[in-house]
Amino acid sequence: MGRRAVSNCEEHVESSISEAAAVLARCQNAIAFTGAGISVESGIPDFRSPGGLWDRFDPVEYAHISTFLRDPSRSWEMFMAVEQILDQAEPNPAHRALADLEQAGILRAVVTQNIDGLHQAAGSRVVHEFHGTHAELHCVDCGRRYGRERAMETVPPHCSCGQALKPAVVLFGEAIPAEASEGAFADADACDGLLVVGTSAMVYPAAQIPYHVAGRDQPMIVVDREPTPLTREVSCLYLRGTAGEVLPRLVAEIQTARARGEASSEASGGKEQVPG
Repeated sequence: MGRRAVSNCEEHVESSISEAAAVLARCQNAIAFTGAGISVESGIPDFRSPGGLWDRFDPVEYAHISTFLRDPSRSWEMFMAVEQILDQAEPNPAHRALADLEQAGILRAVVTQNIDGLHQAAGSRVVHEFHGTHAELHCVDCGRRYGRERAMETVPPHCSCGQALKPAVVLFGEAIPAEASEGAFADADACDGLLVVGTSAMVYPAAQIPYHVAGRDQPMIVVDREPTPLTREVSCLYLRGTAGEVLPRLVAEIQTARARGEASSEASGGKEQVPG
């Protein structure tokens, strides 16, 4: 799937903000690929980490489509716990930084594995939600969708057709929504750079996205607290730190570089200066 082992990344050589900013500033169709790590600073714990949701609810027991179809009330014990977490969460500086990059004409889209809707709340307009969203309820029988407030009426909530509703998220045993998958890979095919934020890129099929872009020899920047398997396996610029710390600095550096470039252009009468 286009994996390219590179010695620098295997040694986890850290890159500078300015180096990454210079790469992104040249992009006009980059995409961001985000995971749980970008939302941790919004108060949403990584479900797979110690103390996360999977410690409280066995995903095989509570988060499988077969469990929901057999006993919706059991699955809704977990859904309501997720709802309580998401209800208190707000976008953090990392989410807003990605929206700023879209506004600046650098990012064309965000591909996210998260179900929290925080990218949209921060202002990102093109968001491919690979694993669905907790913001809506979905009927597995007739396909009708409802707002999440319907869950406040009765638990489990029901569709007008009589079937119990579930959040419009992808449970274990369900297929990835075609619209999200097709949109994500179409943008990955067209992108001229990839910004990977807060994900180990180990959950498939979403994890194919960064390797697909790497196979096209497009530049990649990885932002994470620690090196990941991805940083060992593909050529990339690795920025160590939290998303909320690194991404605003990255945006500020791009803005500064662009301001310098505009000032230089004006000083030269709008003509590019040639050294020598």
